[in-house]
Amino acid sequence: MNFANEKNITIFEHPLIQHKITMLRDKATGTNEFRKLIGEIATLEGFIALEDLPMKEIEVETPIEKCMSPVIAGRKLAIVPILRAGLGMVEGILSLVPTAKVGHIGMYRDEETHLPQEYYCKLPNPIDERTIVVVDPMLATGGSAVDAINQIKKYGGKTIKFMCIIAAPEGLEKLHKEHPDVQIYVGHLDRELNENAYICPGLGDAGDRIFGTK
Repeated sequence: MNFANEKNITIFEHPLIQHKITMLRDKATGTNEFRKLIGEIATLEGFIALEDLPMKEIEVETPIEKCMSPVIAGRKLAIVPILRAGLGMVEGILSLVPTAKVGHIGMYRDEETHLPQEYYCKLPNPIDERTIVVVDPMLATGGSAVDAINQIKKYGGKTIKFMCIIAAPEGLEKLHKEHPDVQIYVGHLDRELNENAYICPGLGDAGDRIFGTK
C-alpha cells in the first residue's frame, strides 16, 4: 500500500523529529532521556496535527487599541492516551494546549494471541463535541488503536486524530482500513513486524523504556 497517496495519513520527515527518533532507538538511551524525547516528539507532531483546530475571533484590548483576534473555538481538545505507553506523549501535547482535557483507555496485549484486551475507558464529557487526539508511541499490529477508536466512537466521538511515533506498515494499513475517517500522524514508518509482533527495527517496548520497567 502506498501510504503517501492517502490524504488522511501524514508521515513526518522533519529533521528534528527524525533526529530524536534515532536517539529513541538507541538501546543506550536511559529512562530519563527517553521520556523527555517522547514528550518532545509529541510536541513537534502535535504542532502539525493541530493546525486545523476550529477558530473564532474575539475582541481584545492591546496597550494600543481594541481589535478582533483569533482563539481556538468550541469545546476543549481531548487527549486520550492508550495506557500505558501513551501517557508519555500527553505532556508534550499539553505544552501546546494546556487547557485540554485528558481521558484514558487501558489496553494490554495478550502475549499468546497478540490481540488487544481492554481494561479501562474514561473519556471527557461531552466527548462528541471535542477534537480527540488518541496517542500511543507504537502502532504495531494496529489492534489496540483500532479498538481504542472503536470505544471512543461508541461513546459518541466524531472528530478523531491518531498520533504515534513509530508505526509498522501492517498496523498503519489496518488502522487506515478500519477507520478511514481518522487523521493519522506517524513519526516514522518502520520496515515490518517480526514473528512476535514487535516493530523492526523499532525501539523496544516503549512502556518499559518510558517508565523504567521490564
